[in-house]
Amino acid sequence: MSQSEPTRIEVDGTEIAVRHRPGRAPGLVWLGGYRSDMKGTKAEALDAWAGEHGLAATRHDYSGHGESGGAFSDGTISRWLTESLAVFHRFTEGPQILVGSSMGAWIALRMVQELQKAGEGRRIGGLLLLAPAPDFTIELMEPVLNARQRQALKTQGYIEEPSEYSPEPNIYTKALFEDGRKNRVLEGIINTHCPVHILQGMADTDVPYNHAMRLVEHLPADDVTLSLVRDGDHRLSRPQDIGLMLRVAASLVERAG
Repeated sequence: MSQSEPTRIEVDGTEIAVRHRPGRAPGLVWLGGYRSDMKGTKAEALDAWAGEHGLAATRHDYSGHGESGGAFSDGTISRWLTESLAVFHRFTEGPQILVGSSMGAWIALRMVQELQKAGEGRRIGGLLLLAPAPDFTIELMEPVLNARQRQALKTQGYIEEPSEYSPEPNIYTKALFEDGRKNRVLEGIINTHCPVHILQGMADTDVPYNHAMRLVEHLPADDVTLSLVRDGDHRLSRPQDIGLMLRVAASLVERAG
């Protein structure tokens, strides 16, 4: 079992909580979504499955999330990317399967780009992207902002929106939007040099399934699989969704092993 209390490391002055399960490679690295934490249903299921098969598994909370320090309102894609890369380098060895959920898929794609720049592209054995939301600030949010929201971003530096998943509102800052533009991935071909499997619910009201189809257009044609779950929502946390995620994880592990 992974430890009951997380290990804590410092990244740029902020304490980041990490749960690492030792095991063999290829390991699994969980990257959660916006305002999600590493103790969610899918992350826990993936960790338990890794334990049953003797695989290493690593997950962490971004700053401002879960058990990590820092203020959520200070978060940006660049900051959370830096933290994720620090965890990757500190806790993992050999090839890894990056499992990115929603915003975590954006982080995963940026991690691949940064690792390739550093000559470490071979460390990525595969990508499993769940309801992927790359470039969501630019592609999904900015086009539908109303005049009130645009004014709020300009004058107070953030907007608040009700959340379906929490009594606390979602906060989106001007810095998050500006930084999102610097981290765009849906502009050219994303050369992952590894198998990619996308799971997307067609009943997802947060990230429409045509966004996943657009992502496929930016990935090389070979070694990319898109599985559409007709009645699946954004969470993809039902037992049948979890089962599908684990079956795909198993196939990626086998290919990378």
